[in-house]
Amino acid sequence: MADTSTNTVARAMNDVGMAAWFGGSLMGAIGLNGAAAVADAPSQRAKVANAGWARWTPANLAAIAAYTVGALQLTRVNKDRLTAQKGVAAAAGVKTVLSGLAMGATAYSRVLGQKVMDAGAPSVEGATEPNAATPPEVAAAQRQLKMLQWAIPALTGAMIVIDSRMSEQQRPNQVARGLLSRIAT
Repeated sequence: MADTSTNTVARAMNDVGMAAWFGGSLMGAIGLNGAAAVADAPSQRAKVANAGWARWTPANLAAIAAYTVGALQLTRVNKDRLTAQKGVAAAAGVKTVLSGLAMGATAYSRVLGQKVMDAGAPSVEGATEPNAATPPEVAAAQRQLKMLQWAIPALTGAMIVIDSRMSEQQRPNQVARGLLSRIAT
């Protein structure tokens, strides 16, 4: 019989999903995109990066799905705290906005990445850096990807920080203080 007094599975899905999303995006920006730039042939650089990102996409999707299911379950079981404890709803709101922005940035980067993939093997300086021979539509996608490669780990990292704050809000002294603050206002 399952123990319904804890939320271990939901917390694990939230935390592991978020960690994989953050870590994978950061490793991709630093490791994968950086490594692709050292390929000898400029026409192979995008191809190498694209192959890596294509392999990561299903795992990233699974990580985002796990995070989403876990986060929604944690919200559901903490719905009373959202209204009763001062500060919890605000933290949850910030996390929701960050999650939406991170999902949007991740989806858009996938669309842009597909544009680069569809170009075949264009000559590029690196995964997110065009050169003089890069087709204009690929160069435009790369410039946007250059920003998104840092935006996604920044957003998911901020989500981790907010989750840390939300964990602190569950400490008994924080719950008591938040409930008393809500009653006093």
